Amino acid sequence: MYVLSATEAISPALNRTRDFLFRPFRWGNYLKFCAVAVLTEGMWANLQGNKGGSPSSGSGSHGVPLNLDPGMIAAVIACAILLVVLGIALMYVVVRLRFALFHSLVHRSRELAPGWHLYREQAMRFFVLSIVVAAGFLAVAAVALAPFVPGFIRVFRESQEQGHLIFGDFLPLILQLAPVIMILMLAGVAVGVVLRDFMLPHMALENATAGEAWSAVLERVMEEKGSFFLYAVLRVILPFAATIALTIVLIVPAILLFGIPGVLFALVHAAQVHSTGAAWLVMVLLQVALGILMVAIGLLMAICFGGPVSVAIRNYALVFYGGRYELLGNILAPAQTAPAAPPLPA
Repeated sequence: MYVLSATEAISPALNRTRDFLFRPFRWGNYLKFCAVAVLTEGMWANLQGNKGGSPSSGSGSHGVPLNLDPGMIAAVIACAILLVVLGIALMYVVVRLRFALFHSLVHRSRELAPGWHLYREQAMRFFVLSIVVAAGFLAVAAVALAPFVPGFIRVFRESQEQGHLIFGDFLPLILQLAPVIMILMLAGVAVGVVLRDFMLPHMALENATAGEAWSAVLERVMEEKGSFFLYAVLRVILPFAATIALTIVLIVPAILLFGIPGVLFALVHAAQVHSTGAAWLVMVLLQVALGILMVAIGLLMAICFGGPVSVAIRNYALVFYGGRYELLGNILAPAQTAPAAPPLPA
């Protein structure tokens, strides 16, 4: 496979995405792979737009009452532990699906099951690596954020003496914290790109350990620092630009699709206030049904429109790195046998 620059890899990645999702087009395959791609690439978070802000109308004049009794604290801790356990379980499923999607895109297979079963061991190794990296990243983040903790504690105690939190008092601390948060976010993106775009192919195709995959990636990065840097920049900019474009294109359809159920929800809610007995129960059930409908519409839009972007992102990574990783490149673009030379004249 030819070595392509970060900009040259864009067009082949889009072509692979078009061929994979639309040639031929089948709704079942389209929804299946778009859903997996959105889940593994995180595009659903980018496409959850305009859900409205907090109902609070004030920025600094209103407070939150402080009622932190021991029972509430225990409940919060229990919920936090449960969320961590569920998050780890979901993370494992996402890793397995990431390897399954990798196999499907590399081999242009319309089935997820082969990759799901084939890379079980590699996915577990990558999952453990992800946990270790996440723990290390959290430790670094804790060290970076530690100097700001005393300030927040001081403001919190002052607010506690007043009986409620004043959000405006936290604003100076938040402004000081913003650059640190931005640096940590960029570092997190860089770590994710290295893990998913570069190390994962080595671990999948060679059954490489984390150390072996990292060494192979580092060697290639050192040889082409500029190319990899440009790729990292585009890897951030392109999904962001695609999200903005989708938001602009979908804003009117979204208003129509969410507006009608939203108006119905408001009307039913208004009617519920004056209802009693069976009528009240019917109104509640209608509101639940309308809420589920709006959530379903949002998920369907995220999958149908965010899915192709997510698949294109993954193909972009494969095409760019495939030219620098021979084993991957040979699968993406098998070398064609050269035509036989014509016989020499006697």
